[in-house]
Amino acid sequence: MYNLKTLGRHILVEYYNCDPELLKNPALIEKEMNQAALKARATIVESNFHHFNPWGVSGAVIVAESHLTIHTWPEYGFASADFFTCGDIDPWKSFEYLEKVLKAEFSESVEIPRGLTAKIQKHAKVDLGEMSHKGSSEE
Repeated sequence: MYNLKTLGRHILVEYYNCDPELLKNPALIEKEMNQAALKARATIVESNFHHFNPWGVSGAVIVAESHLTIHTWPEYGFASADFFTCGDIDPWKSFEYLEKVLKAEFSESVEIPRGLTAKIQKHAKVDLGEMSHKGSSEE
């Protein structure tokens, strides 16, 4: 099996048929996004959320290992989120937690490897030596 070395993992998620009352509550969305970060064992640096009147919430949780973001459309029962992590963090833990909290009936997701070390080394103007993300236990 071929093992790609990357600096990070990025999960893009679409949550369908969520509870609309949850999706329009900025305090609850912020609380649960922070909890989602903790479920993945990420270190929260700060969070910032905005309520769009009359609908929707957008926000980001900045973690030492990167970020989690969300935008909600309560009028459609829909939320879109992304979980970008580096280090020994499992972004799927955040995804699973949020899916339950939002009461999503269905979700779609894709994981994108970020920072392919072979490509970074290929395009570097200097020898970067052995590469790993901060906190990696692979090396």
